[in-house]
Amino acid sequence: MTHLPDITHTHGSRVTMPSRVVHPLDPLTDGEIATARDVLVAEGLLGADTRVPQLLPVEPAKEEVTAWRPGAPIDRRVVVTLLDRGTGRASEAVVSVTHRRVEAHTVLENDRPPYGQPQYLFEEYDAAAEIARATPEWQEAMRRRGLEEYIEDAFCAPLAPGFFGRADEVGRRVIRSLTFLRTHPDDSPWAHPVEGLVVHIDLTEGRAIRVEDDGDTPVPMASGDYSLAAHGPARETLKPIEITQPEGPSFSVEGSEVRWENWRFRVGFNAREGLVLNTVTFRDGTGEEAEQRSVLHRGSVPEMVVPYGDTSSTRHWISYFDAGEYLLGKNANSLALGCDCLGVIHYFDGFVADDRGNPVRIPQVVCLHEEDHGILWKHTDLAGNPEVRRGRRLVISYFATIGNYDYGFFWYFYLDGTIQVEAKATGIVFAGAGVPGSANPHAPEIAPGIFAPVHQHLFCARLDLAVDGEDNTLHEVDVVGIPTGEDNPYGNAFTWRSRQLARESEAARLADPASGRVWEVASAHRRNHVGRPTAYHLVPQGGPVLMAQPEATVHDRATFATKHLWATVFDADERFPAGPYPNAHAGGAGLPAWTSADRDLDGTDLVLWHVFGPTHVPRPEDWPVMPVDYSGFVLKPYGFLDRNPALDLPDGAPGHCSPATTPATAATSDNGCCGGGDNCRCQH
Repeated sequence: MTHLPDITHTHGSRVTMPSRVVHPLDPLTDGEIATARDVLVAEGLLGADTRVPQLLPVEPAKEEVTAWRPGAPIDRRVVVTLLDRGTGRASEAVVSVTHRRVEAHTVLENDRPPYGQPQYLFEEYDAAAEIARATPEWQEAMRRRGLEEYIEDAFCAPLAPGFFGRADEVGRRVIRSLTFLRTHPDDSPWAHPVEGLVVHIDLTEGRAIRVEDDGDTPVPMASGDYSLAAHGPARETLKPIEITQPEGPSFSVEGSEVRWENWRFRVGFNAREGLVLNTVTFRDGTGEEAEQRSVLHRGSVPEMVVPYGDTSSTRHWISYFDAGEYLLGKNANSLALGCDCLGVIHYFDGFVADDRGNPVRIPQVVCLHEEDHGILWKHTDLAGNPEVRRGRRLVISYFATIGNYDYGFFWYFYLDGTIQVEAKATGIVFAGAGVPGSANPHAPEIAPGIFAPVHQHLFCARLDLAVDGEDNTLHEVDVVGIPTGEDNPYGNAFTWRSRQLARESEAARLADPASGRVWEVASAHRRNHVGRPTAYHLVPQGGPVLMAQPEATVHDRATFATKHLWATVFDADERFPAGPYPNAHAGGAGLPAWTSADRDLDGTDLVLWHVFGPTHVPRPEDWPVMPVDYSGFVLKPYGFLDRNPALDLPDGAPGHCSPATTPATAATSDNGCCGGGDNCRCQH
């Protein structure tokens, strides 16, 4: 491997574009995607009617990554989903781009139970809209509503159909289309829903299966424009905040590897999961005794489901799987300096495959920067002398837009060894229409005639933890009260209770904020200096899991979202918690299938699956564009280190942290403690 010098920033931004591979975990390059396509064409697997719904890297085995040394050969492979548009048949091919050959080709039986369709193509969205607008029954429904003038410019929104076992849908490539109006070409169509009009479309046959035309609810026509042009002039009261790092940031980037303070990790990106972090380690100690200790082998957010709680014909079937049906990474944004990311920025470009398997560059898709994060620790001693250390964090993030919603995924690394994951949901709430002032128990009215259904955004993080190695154990830790009695004679005592989750059947768990529940992943072999296993805690936020009842079809398809925690033994093929193809799948794939094996979790290579996210009862303040809704979790060291790892941080500019005044009248007793009063610094 040719050594790449550290990139030093002084202002603005720098960009890493994956153009060559120097490590087995580097993200795909445009050349690799193009090579995979060429190989598939040469083998007769990618013809004029064949499309590529998904192309992902095949990551090397862990032992290969561990054994690899710079300069050694790297075997790079991809797995490609292939779809014949004319027949609807699908298959998977594993291609070695290093050796330019197809290593495996498997036909997917997506026309047989439990079904499951490949991800949607971008070209299918346009095709579905054209089919909907050309359907006579849809045109008649628009005329009956008095909306004939909007037929040509109507926005027909294609949406994943869920699974309901209808004879004309099972095993077919189906999509449903809702209708929204545009009053002018730049109008926000989400503000003008045509209630009760659904077109069911067979994408393979290119025709409408049926049209539902339910009711005559008036279309709300008030503007949904959220631009400054509509709501300006811009306020002038906010003064500029400038973030400068005249000596450059504290991190360095070499290829896909990032180093910042004690942290080291590799940045990956793919079309489905978006941002992936690999081989996360934390340096313990200094000088020759420093040790780079393993924390996380791989982390990502590979799935999310957005189920709606409305019973109307227009929305009862909606339950988007934004990764498994639409591909989060393929829908990722190019990020802009000063807007999405502020400060001294390093960007990473990403490459994904388009519908025909050609490489597409997403410029500046991942943002890396550091930011101040307030006080990390502080203490003022008995003489009035303060010691203060300011914290900062390293931020790595990306954003994806799926239809009306926008999702930001942020990973934060802290100086004390903590990792935080945060999802930011924003964009435009998905709205229906109703009679102004009427009551709807499933959809509050958020603007006159605009009713936004209750729904959930349930993300699932996949955390392949490796706390001081791959041999880990899992415990559930609760804080518990002790009944007054022999063990608690004064009634004030409480303690903690730790229970090992030793098998997969025991590790499907719910959070319990009232008991401060955390889940501990500990080393099975390493101890800290007080004799306890080195460990990290997964600290959940809690909140509702899947609200749909067991009889709902989405319950079977999104069983992963019924628990806050699952744990499995590592298997390279177990990547996606709802299975590889949740689109139109009958259910049961992914975590419920894997954990039915009830594998032993004691001292093994653990993968945690953590479900989190908001349950959204929309409000007027969410319209016409929604402020960010935050959710996430924390991975916190608990005995992983022997002491606070941030004791050696600089104390800033000398004298700037001194008290403004020093009390001169504080009376002290002979033992040095003040006698009380307003200036007493003693802790009572």
